[in-house]
Amino acid sequence: MRKMKRRLSEQQEFEIMKMVLDKFLWLGFGIMAYGMYVMYTVEVPLGLSWMIAGAVILFIFTWVIVKEYEIIR
Repeated sequence: MRKMKRRLSEQQEFEIMKMVLDKFLWLGFGIMAYGMYVMYTVEVPLGLSWMIAGAVILFIFTWVIVKEYEIIR
């Protein structure tokens, strides 16, 4: 016998999505901060590559928000 899956309201779905996307934001910021640290302590090209990786994560974050919630500019 299959269990019935619960349906989430739009507000509940939005709250869960906010929590998940908040983690992407912190991850992207942390990677960029680490890249800045590496730029000052080791070498600029290595740190710059870490900063670009953080920027890519933040770009993915923005893309998911726009795609999921159909934000119109």
